Amino acid sequence: MKKRAFIISFALLFTGLVMGLILSSNLGIQQLGFSQETGIPPSATNFLGKLSTSLSEVAGAVKPSIVNISTTMTVTSKGTPFGGFSNDPFFRKFFGPNLQPFSHERKFKESALGSGVIITKDGYILTNNHVVKNADTIKVILNDKREYKGKVIGSDPKTDLAVVKIDAKGLPAIKIGDSDKLTAGDMVLAIGNPFGLSQTVTMGIVSAVGRSNVGIADYEDFIQTDAAINPGNSGGALVNSKGELVGINTAIFSTSGGYMGVGFAIPSNMAKRVMESITKYGKVIRGWLGVTIQNLTPDIAKHLGIKQKRGALVTDVIKDSPAGKAGFKRGDLIVRFDGKPVTDTTELRNRVAQTRPGKIVEVKVIRDGKERVLTVTISELAEKLTATAKKEYKNVLKGVYVQDLTPAIRNSLNIPQALTGVIVTNIDGNSPAFGILHQRDVILQINKKAIKSSQDYEKTVSGIGPDDSVLLLIYRAGGYIYITINP
Repeated sequence: MKKRAFIISFALLFTGLVMGLILSSNLGIQQLGFSQETGIPPSATNFLGKLSTSLSEVAGAVKPSIVNISTTMTVTSKGTPFGGFSNDPFFRKFFGPNLQPFSHERKFKESALGSGVIITKDGYILTNNHVVKNADTIKVILNDKREYKGKVIGSDPKTDLAVVKIDAKGLPAIKIGDSDKLTAGDMVLAIGNPFGLSQTVTMGIVSAVGRSNVGIADYEDFIQTDAAINPGNSGGALVNSKGELVGINTAIFSTSGGYMGVGFAIPSNMAKRVMESITKYGKVIRGWLGVTIQNLTPDIAKHLGIKQKRGALVTDVIKDSPAGKAGFKRGDLIVRFDGKPVTDTTELRNRVAQTRPGKIVEVKVIRDGKERVLTVTISELAEKLTATAKKEYKNVLKGVYVQDLTPAIRNSLNIPQALTGVIVTNIDGNSPAFGILHQRDVILQINKKAIKSSQDYEKTVSGIGPDDSVLLLIYRAGGYIYITINP
């Protein structure tokens, strides 16, 4: 019986196979094979081949100019007699909730990795300030595995740049390009040492230029790119299709701590100016105009009778400053500085800072509906001037401009409907809150008091004294954080 069933099954299988072959032959079905052509046009494969070769050549030419920077620093902390168990309920039960840490501090070494770019043949290297900040030792590892002891020649926290020097000659210096020529869509390569993986090359495009209010540095004019940038890439190179340095990779926007397609690089033109100033003067020399400014909003423009939609609005002129001597007045709208248009406060602030002290500059303003050209001699920005200007504010939140959360703002910035607060629209450059609060921050609480409207905000701020610190709860980039602002 079993044998008969097996014979019938085999016969049916064989019949099906034969019928399948006949049908496939009659229907013209082509048999598949490993040698079948893909149908990709030769022109496309030639183009892709040439592109791949070009990118390989660019990466190969640039990689020797990228270094690995390894740092160690001393970190101090306090511990308890039971280490991590001090928070355990079992220990708290016997020793009480007031179990205190050791009175003495424990010191230990912490290591960190980053990247750098060789700018000169005699060993000057550009990197990020946060890569070498507070470092006890700096080790620079070249592409050919040679190791050198690095020394910080100077740093600039306001742009997050630093210059490191190694004792070497004949190094492969990178060619510096003109970052002002970059436009969205340009192809770029990011080269660095993410997670300590040396000489990693990633490719992307320029997503945007002139990004500010990112919250990384005081002076921001970032190149945004989707080239993969990860921890350890900081200080590495962003290069164009010619292999020219157009940016110093600095940071990423991420909710996970890893790559999410949004990276930021400091433009090479800004980095070059900072490095030249540090190597020549031992510090960064910046220009100073002497005005307090804010962005022009449609409502303000309407009330002031201003037709222009862009520019930097002067809210105050510092006495005896370059602007004061040149005849600037409160209410002037600055629309052009040194021959270039001004779109907002960040752009003007960066331009003034990058202007050589002593240079005579023409500034176009709109005053009472008419254009005027003022001639001003730029002075050097001194830290004491900044400190003095900050003390002019009645409290730490003066100079911070907010508005209510409208449905349009919520939709455009993806702010949850359940959130109640006010959104920061601008911050005066001399305000104590500048560099701590950012545009688009949503202020939810001030000193633990809920802020539901701009009226709540103004009422609360008016009660803050000149020497009072404040604790803010804000919503930023999809998360909640507490920040403090001190006078």
